[in-house]
Amino acid sequence: MPEPGARRTGIALNDRQRISWLRLIRSDNVGPATFRDLINHFGTAETALAMLPELSRRGGSTRAIRIATEAEAEQELEIAARFGARFLGIGEPDYPPALRQIDGAPPLLAVKGDLSAANLPAVGVVGSRNASISGAKFAALMARDIGRAGYTIISGLARGIDTAAHRASLDTGTIAAMAGGLDKPYPPENIELLREIWDGRGLAISEMPFGWEARARDFPRRNRLIAGVSLGVVVVEAAARSGSLITARLAGDFGRLVFAVPGSPLDPRCEGTNGLLKDGATVTTRPDDVLQALAPLSQIDLLSGHEAEEPAGDAQHQPTPPPSDSDRAHITDALGPTPVEIDDIVRHTGLAPAAVYLVLLELDIAGRLHRHPGGLVSIAMMD
Repeated sequence: MPEPGARRTGIALNDRQRISWLRLIRSDNVGPATFRDLINHFGTAETALAMLPELSRRGGSTRAIRIATEAEAEQELEIAARFGARFLGIGEPDYPPALRQIDGAPPLLAVKGDLSAANLPAVGVVGSRNASISGAKFAALMARDIGRAGYTIISGLARGIDTAAHRASLDTGTIAAMAGGLDKPYPPENIELLREIWDGRGLAISEMPFGWEARARDFPRRNRLIAGVSLGVVVVEAAARSGSLITARLAGDFGRLVFAVPGSPLDPRCEGTNGLLKDGATVTTRPDDVLQALAPLSQIDLLSGHEAEEPAGDAQHQPTPPPSDSDRAHITDALGPTPVEIDDIVRHTGLAPAAVYLVLLELDIAGRLHRHPGGLVSIAMMD
């Protein structure tokens, strides 16, 4: 059984840093991975913001990059405060510890509710929106018993299995990962459930701005949050092509355990879960199947290795000087539309890794670099 209180570490952002972080992640061509690289290179978001125009120019962009203004960031922070929410930075104590370990973890999370839910080891419970009665009952059984064993249950606030899992874990702790802004829940019929979550022992999280209406392409990002926060994901009823299978795939990519509940071969809602079992997921017919498998993992220290953490106080950070034009051209010429590993670029060019990473960052800010799973990169060829 996991410890009832997780050890929290990290450095809290001050107000000035939080505004700079929000401006940076809301600026053009800055995603989570790029944000991390900018902080690691320049030391602070404030310095990175000042360098964005120069990086974009050196990367080959002919258009001015849009940088979120201080007024825009302050307005979003004010909206969050009026809503009873706040933004958590990845290096801060209350940021979900398992999530900060994944590649491309959100630098900032909007959160509302009981933050203690984020400091316990979590288990994802996901499945079909069009759940059967037995599927919803089994998901509730799993969520209730796993929650009573000391885990937080995380799901996506969707109809069916997600709803059953959240309701069954309201008393023990549940996290609702949202595809839109915290103030734009989906589906509408779960608005009251969401209120019960954040008014009780639960938490709502989102990486999207306030006012953001969820679109189809935003749900995989929501699924990524579920997989990243969890130590393991339980899939109950999932069709062959479903968001639950995306969550399971991401969980496997992150090194999490994947549990699947077997179902009738005649039920299309079970085609995906039965397929997961064929691919090596753990057969799950009772809560103990999950608890026994997760017991060793729940003792692992998930709080080490913070990414994108700014130095405290007035600590100075000396960024790598920009490479020469010839070195920049050498690195750019080595890239093409086929994804390659960064280490291969270093070996091919014979240049210092710091120089290679800086040129890739320039191309990224200019909108010319494509990032691929596994840390691979390619370049958008110019006409």
